[in-house]
Amino acid sequence: METNRLADITAFVLAVRTGSFTAAANILGSTRSAVSKSVARLEALHDVRLLNRSTRSLSLTDEGAIAFERWQQILDDLDEVDATMAQRKGQPTGLLKLTAPLSFGQRYILPVLDDYLRQWPQVRAHVSFADRFVDLIEEGFDVAVRIGEPNENSLLMGRTIASQQFVTCAAPSYLERKGMPLGLDELAAHDTIVFLSADKPRAWQFQSGGEPIQVVHPGRLNLDSTEAMRAAALAGFGLVNLPTYIVGEDLHQGRLVEVFQMFRAAPDPIRLVYPSRRHLSPRVRSFIDLLTERWGKQAPWEGNSQVPQ
Repeated sequence: METNRLADITAFVLAVRTGSFTAAANILGSTRSAVSKSVARLEALHDVRLLNRSTRSLSLTDEGAIAFERWQQILDDLDEVDATMAQRKGQPTGLLKLTAPLSFGQRYILPVLDDYLRQWPQVRAHVSFADRFVDLIEEGFDVAVRIGEPNENSLLMGRTIASQQFVTCAAPSYLERKGMPLGLDELAAHDTIVFLSADKPRAWQFQSGGEPIQVVHPGRLNLDSTEAMRAAALAGFGLVNLPTYIVGEDLHQGRLVEVFQMFRAAPDPIRLVYPSRRHLSPRVRSFIDLLTERWGKQAPWEGNSQVPQ
């Protein structure tokens, strides 16, 4: 198979998988125009229309569906050969693109990544620590750390590696000044520190009698940084609702005190998410293996900082 033709097939398969020329171009490090020309060359070569195009979506023709199924299999087989050969060398190489939530990534992923890069000197890492949602396919990431229930996406695979618990807490000095709230109806009378997401306050999740309860209210202090929220809580500003991976050690040491413990929401899963392939590249698989091996059966914040039930 000619090299240029293989590149055109790769562009076509990625366009179908991602649903757009732009997303395929981002993965390939190319342009939307180049992907469009690749598909056009394949259509001219076979004298058939492979894709129906509109300003908002792509859809396969009957001929395109047949071609996609066969070409996707060919590319998967080539990936398998590449992965097998790399594994035989035993040396993960290339660029690992990783994304994780800001505080979580800096606290718990970065130390593992540092050890990973020391272990595999021929791997480079491109890391995005951000609290925004990152589209792996559209933005070309290899693996993401996600917190919360998964969104169904047939192009992604997920592996749960731990869980975290949101807790509501405050500094002892604040509770001495304002009193310990006992019921959720008392929340409105307290100073609260609330996370802002896209300029909107994030809801606080609770549970009573097995039923979820969501409380949305404007905070007395609104911040877009969980680390700044923790600092404000430690300074005695008010009540804060944060995950145990951020405040677990503070609770263990008594710097913060949990309130509404009987109303805790269910824990959230922490998952590694990656594009679905029959065989992960050695660099992705070795990173996932190192992370799960390092954490073992217990996530790092579940040691001495385990929050009492």
